[in-house]
This record gives sequence, structure tokens and C-alpha cells, in this order.
Amino acid sequence: MKLLVAYYSRTGTTRKVAEVIAEVLKCDVEEIRDLKNRVGVLGWLSSGMDATLKRLTKIEKPVKLPELYDVTIVGTPVWNSTVSTPVRTYILEYRSRFKQVAFFCTQYSSESNALKDMEALCGMKPIATLMITRRQMETGDYIGEIEKFCAQITR
Repeated sequence: MKLLVAYYSRTGTTRKVAEVIAEVLKCDVEEIRDLKNRVGVLGWLSSGMDATLKRLTKIEKPVKLPELYDVTIVGTPVWNSTVSTPVRTYILEYRSRFKQVAFFCTQYSSESNALKDMEALCGMKPIATLMITRRQMETGDYIGEIEKFCAQITR
């Protein structure tokens, strides 16, 4: 089975989770690159506003095309309880090319609509989902959760 992890990360947390998933699954990784500057406090504020208003953004064209993979694993940080703007854009632009999907999110707490929003945007039920909180990242508990998530994808 050919797998792709496609993710966006503003601060590096989602990148870290994506890299562990890719290492466990021995699969390709594609970083979703936003063309909007989201650095610093102003970047944080505009990111939250864009997510709340469900705006789209311009992203770089991916190098690894999802239609070449059996499963596209899409990862996003949670912004204002929903999907980040770059991932919203990626899903809407490439959803017709996904064969199967799995979703993961990183967030401060455990409450959000991000996974449901990703499913609705994609129009496809994921074969696996994963929500990683800041506390799990701090304690290292996220590794076990990633292993369970990956096992669901490969079964």
C-alpha cells in the first residue's frame, strides 16, 4: 500500500507528528506550504481569523500528488476549533484525487470540530483519525497514540 502524509505546520508541532507517522509507516511526506506569511503574533491572529471565517489561501503546488497514493494522511493544527486555512485549501483543491484518507490534528486542548470539518470538506469518511493535544506532546504520550493510528491505517 502506497501512503502519503500531507501536513501543514505553523509552529512545528504538526510537523513533528507528521514525521513520526511517516517514520512508523515508512511513507512519503509532503509539507503543505502556505504562501501567506503567518509568522509571529500578527501571523497567529490572522491565522485564527482566516480559520474562523473559513477562508482559503494560496498554497504551493505539491510535489507528491495524492492520486498516486492509496491513502492520503492529512494533518493540520487546529485554529479556533477548526481546520487550518492551508489544509482547508489543500483538501478542497485535491479531494477529487484522494482514494482513501486518514486525518490527524494537533491542538491545545481536546475539544474541536476539526476532524469532522475535514471529513465534511473531503466528502469521504476517513479510515483513521488522530487528535494530539499539547499535553500529550509535552508528556510524550503522543507516540503511543500515533502507533495506534498507524495500525488502523495498515490493517
